[in-house]
Amino acid sequence: MIILLGFIVLLACLIVGVRFGGLGLAAISGLGLAFYVFVIGLVPGKPPIDVMLTIMAVVTCSGFLQASKGLDVMLVYAEKLLRKNPKRITILAPITTWFLTVLCGTGHVVYTMFPIIYDIAIKEGIRPERPMAVSSIASQMGVCASPASVAVVSVVAMLGAANFPASVVTILAITIPATFCGVIVAGIWSMRRGKDLANDPIFQERIKNPEQREYIYAENKDASVKAELPRTAYMATVIFLLGILVIALFGSFPEQLLPLVPNAKGLWKPLSMTPTIQISMLVIAAIILLACKVKVSDVTSGSVFKSGMIAVISVYGVAWMAETYFGAYIPQFKTTLSGIVVAHPWTYAFVLFLISKLVNSQAAALAIVVPMGLSVGVDPIIILSFVPACYAYFILPTYPSDLACIGFDRSGTTRIGKFVINHSFILPGCIGVFTSCVVGYFIAHAMF
Repeated sequence: MIILLGFIVLLACLIVGVRFGGLGLAAISGLGLAFYVFVIGLVPGKPPIDVMLTIMAVVTCSGFLQASKGLDVMLVYAEKLLRKNPKRITILAPITTWFLTVLCGTGHVVYTMFPIIYDIAIKEGIRPERPMAVSSIASQMGVCASPASVAVVSVVAMLGAANFPASVVTILAITIPATFCGVIVAGIWSMRRGKDLANDPIFQERIKNPEQREYIYAENKDASVKAELPRTAYMATVIFLLGILVIALFGSFPEQLLPLVPNAKGLWKPLSMTPTIQISMLVIAAIILLACKVKVSDVTSGSVFKSGMIAVISVYGVAWMAETYFGAYIPQFKTTLSGIVVAHPWTYAFVLFLISKLVNSQAAALAIVVPMGLSVGVDPIIILSFVPACYAYFILPTYPSDLACIGFDRSGTTRIGKFVINHSFILPGCIGVFTSCVVGYFIAHAMF
């Protein structure tokens, strides 16, 4: 009964906390933690310090990239690609938003792409819902396929703590092809979704109103990324991408490239990837700062830095609460859950998917579920297989990127249905994540 009560408290904290955003989730998690320690009498778990420090390093680097306008450079080339191939917008738009996230480590770049995608689609007579909804999904799927993302570096840190040799390159070798396949399948499905604009009675009724027609087809002056960027913006982009390449090389050849340090047993081993990533990200940020003359105040006021720091605090509260609860009952969970997960590996993916929806964060979901999975004996290969399952916050259309997508679609085709759950993102999201998990499962088992 105590275990069940503790689990109910955990779910209640997640459900209530997510209503207040990342900071609210961390604060509400503090209530759950206090209940476990002061009421039930559990020993406080250890906060995921390595994960938090890694997130801070990555966010700092990405913040300097944004402040230097390096992100804008990537957006300029993305827009050129889409405008040269307007009829293929439903396939190319999600590929573009996925790729931008892979490069930058954050899905926030998609906000600038929405007006561009809408502008191209409406001019071509393509139902805007088709490319826009799947592009929003694709931008978030790219998070677990980026070497600069919080989710990926978190998995590296957690598997490293469990002495499983999974480098950034190992994880990306699974998640990049897996999520790319998911994006492609979701994009292909989206090509025929909904009625064509010419045959959509709701849309046709709307454009009968001259004011509505002008609003829907009006030239959007903001639907273009400014191409007049300073030379330093291009320098920052090159520095960032070269830095990511160096990290990948460190992960691929640790014996040859990383310094030797003594481990807990006194044996000399290559420096683990967790501090390597932290150091590398700070170095990349420093080079961008010095070479591109970035204003530090612009970094701290940028959306990437703000959202990243909120993620750190959110992971701190949620993961500490979860570690306290699950850590106290590891023997019981091993007895009851290990057999189920071993016999039905998909149940691990389902739990990760569910928790992701509850916390609205891929990194936070992984911070909760991966340590729990490792503690009950889940095969690390299964954990690697189902990393894409950490994205489920499209189930309810409450995530900022989905809401922004609806707002940018002036045609009204991207929408929330009468029953809320029947919205524009649910099917491409489920198709993309399911496909990614299936492909990831086969790749991971082929690699190990």
